[in-house]
Amino acid sequence: MNVIQAVKMYIIKMTEESGPGMKVILMDKETTSIVSMVFSQSEILQKEVYLFERIDSHSKWDDLKHMKCIVFLRPTSENIALLSRELKSPKYGAYFIYFSNVVSKADIKTLAECDEQETVREVQEVFADYLAVDRHLFSFNIVSCLHGRSWKQHHLQRCSQGLLALLLSLKRRPIIRYEASSEACARLAERVKELIRREAVLMDNNIPFNGDIPPPQLLVLDRRDDPVTPLLHQWTYQAMVHELLTIDNNRVSLAGVQDAPKDLKEVVLSSEQDEFYAKNLYSNFGEIGQTMKSLMDEFQKKAKNHQKVESIADMKNFVETYPLFKKMCGTVTKHVTVVGQLSSVVGSRRLLQVSELEQELACHADHTRHLQRLKAMLSDEAIAGTELVKLVCLYALRYEKHAANALPALIDSLKGRGAEHRTPALLLEYGGAHARQSDLFGLQDAAKITKRLFKGLSGVENIYTQHTPLLKDTLEDLIKGKLRENLYPAVGGELLNRRPQDIIVFIVGGTTYEEALCVHQINQSYPGVNVVLGGTTIHNSTTFLNEVKEAMHGQHRTHTRHIRNL
Repeated sequence: MNVIQAVKMYIIKMTEESGPGMKVILMDKETTSIVSMVFSQSEILQKEVYLFERIDSHSKWDDLKHMKCIVFLRPTSENIALLSRELKSPKYGAYFIYFSNVVSKADIKTLAECDEQETVREVQEVFADYLAVDRHLFSFNIVSCLHGRSWKQHHLQRCSQGLLALLLSLKRRPIIRYEASSEACARLAERVKELIRREAVLMDNNIPFNGDIPPPQLLVLDRRDDPVTPLLHQWTYQAMVHELLTIDNNRVSLAGVQDAPKDLKEVVLSSEQDEFYAKNLYSNFGEIGQTMKSLMDEFQKKAKNHQKVESIADMKNFVETYPLFKKMCGTVTKHVTVVGQLSSVVGSRRLLQVSELEQELACHADHTRHLQRLKAMLSDEAIAGTELVKLVCLYALRYEKHAANALPALIDSLKGRGAEHRTPALLLEYGGAHARQSDLFGLQDAAKITKRLFKGLSGVENIYTQHTPLLKDTLEDLIKGKLRENLYPAVGGELLNRRPQDIIVFIVGGTTYEEALCVHQINQSYPGVNVVLGGTTIHNSTTFLNEVKEAMHGQHRTHTRHIRNL
């Protein structure tokens, strides 16, 4: 079962258990996002849900005693208080209450005492306490989860509870491993283990023991170990849209796009609801252009056919195919608008030129040449300051220990351009060599040398997609049983003598769509292996650098001194 199926199953269960009749669904901010990620409004309407309400809104509806109320909330103290108030003076005829995670006996008792009119028909726990972004990708939408190297406590609690729900929904009882050098990973791994122990009865009731197969593994990683991946421009459709336009809960704002149709100020990009997007989210930008042309041709062909409405039979045929035609029309318009905007941004911001140097910095060591090209770009007024900041960040990471390191001069150039010149120093403190467990650039260089030896056999490499995330090497080592136990120990020292087939990876500090593509490719390359990827959030370069600044907040004087001493 994938994460989208797991969440959908719970929501369908909620709508069916309340029986036939008109229903309202009462949610909080987070559960609203959880539902909207996997169901469109029209799909929910088919389940006889006609009204969507927020528990924290103060809408003045009249009593709607003819309606049943499905309540879907996270079991927080704030939500319990709001629900208690609702039950004391109920607006609806009957309440079917579902919590997205484990709820305490004390909270159930509180609700029972408030239900004086006995309107509550059902109280259950369903374990849909995470955002199902794609079939193998989930998130908690938490930006800036750490302060320095330590968790913000409420975020640690949210992630550990969310991971418990994920395990219960996917019916996985894993060995938990974590990055040994990361205090944040160790804390989260221990907290999840503690929750599993505390909820042992629940785990036993929900997850059957299976001694015949290798146990699943939950691997907790730290974003700091690979600060390069979130900085790079991506060239696959989904990742490009997130980098250049930003995807927020499967929605993309086109409000600032000139000539965008009025009904396309915000578009939904969901692989569950959009067949074109599902087929092309991992296609590169060149392929997307070709696919868009085919889609346009097909659309025009169908449109021409529809112009020939000359008989009753033609009319009947048109009416029968009209919903599909209308849907296709919407899909074409939406994707033409999105791809057109991507193309416009790539051209105006000189992103092909920028991306080529990014890939070179990420994948090869050639200090003199890289410094020369970087200086040329810093003096090119056509290249935006935000792009220059990322290039200097990549230089800072790649050449941190280089004898001829020119970072202070590059930072001065950024300052001269009016760009955010403190960021490279903050990033070095966040994810420099001292903060990383892996040999990030050594691995990359070795892989590139091997690739070059075989280059003649496979044709010319695409210079814009040379980089592969560190996650790929980590996962391949795990699948082959080669992931070193001293670097990735198991909580409680459990034995790791079998290769896992089910793997859940969680990245503290956020994951990326490039890593989601890498997981998709691994799932295809290793039959029988199923990897699910999650993170505190899903980053593009802007949100990642904001996370770095937030984590390192207040420490930049030390960092600047460190840079000056290089």
